[in-house]
Amino acid sequence: MKEERKLTWEEHLAALTSYLDEKGIDLAYVAEPVDIAYLTGYSSWTEERVCALLVSRTGQALLLAPAINEGEVKQTSWADRACFYQDGENPWEKAKERMTAWPKGFWALEARAVTLSHYREIKEVFPEANLAADISTWLARQRMIKSPAEIEKLQAAGRLADQALDLAFALLKAGQGMSESELALELDYQLKKKGMGDLSFPLIVQAGESAASISGLPSQKGVQAGDIVIFDLGIMKDGYASDVSRTVALGEISPAKWEIYETVRLAQETAARAARPGMTVGELDQVVRGVIEEAGYGQYFTHRLGHGIGMQVHEPVNLEPRSKQKLEAGMCFSIEPGIYLPGVGGVRIEDCGWLGEDGFHPFTKTRKDLLLL
Repeated sequence: MKEERKLTWEEHLAALTSYLDEKGIDLAYVAEPVDIAYLTGYSSWTEERVCALLVSRTGQALLLAPAINEGEVKQTSWADRACFYQDGENPWEKAKERMTAWPKGFWALEARAVTLSHYREIKEVFPEANLAADISTWLARQRMIKSPAEIEKLQAAGRLADQALDLAFALLKAGQGMSESELALELDYQLKKKGMGDLSFPLIVQAGESAASISGLPSQKGVQAGDIVIFDLGIMKDGYASDVSRTVALGEISPAKWEIYETVRLAQETAARAARPGMTVGELDQVVRGVIEEAGYGQYFTHRLGHGIGMQVHEPVNLEPRSKQKLEAGMCFSIEPGIYLPGVGGVRIEDCGWLGEDGFHPFTKTRKDLLLL
């Protein structure tokens, strides 16, 4: 009989257990919600209440959650490995009752997610514990290199982002005279109607001179003929994000706008072809900046080349200038150069994708030659 393939989160959890055993760490305490989801498949919003995952090097795992979340947890495969506490109860006392046979001398806390007050409360309940280790770096590293199953989820999210762009272009063409805010609101409404309302981040719509402001919120400015319009959007799918930017034109545009568009397109496509494992982030960044600087617009490309993407829309790897971090197969990131000319407008073209041994493979496929609506 063919063995059933493990779920993505089960693979992640098994990797954590192996790491703890290899390093001689008795217990990992994970508190960042997205990392809990990465390791359990369970995602929830508990506000200020404690939600944590405890994992031992001997394979035990316990999901510590507020009692108000008990119903949803019991619908998951964690029903028998969860511990619930009522408001007013000490969550770590409740967890300790379930951990009598666990090794718990040497802990690795998720330092970036554990507050000082929670650290003190944990130490009070587990006075014998050595809380000196940090699991944050290992988790960040694990999440940075995606598995084939994760890449498939990101590809599915990318397909939804392409559909969202098609809808955005149709709305822009039909709604000439609408403001940026009205376009964003209508697009949000139509996406919800089509079951794509779980956005990776708030919709960005910028037209005309507003597009010279990087990632500004949609304004009340009306979109007019001759404007170039930036759409920057993303859709969540099965816990994974997408992120894409395209710039389109409403009617005919000036030669200056054509020039900056074609410069950004050349820079983006050149970088996508150049990306390979082994080159540094800074080297890839320089490929893009070289194209833009040669065209005379270097001072108007004012942000990093891109960012990692996965369960969050922005996560490691950070594609900033002069970074010496090497690109690796399995990394998933954006390539998003832009030129932003005050008084004229801006252009940004962005694809996220995964890096294989043979190069960069975008999750989004929407055309990049300038679309005139």
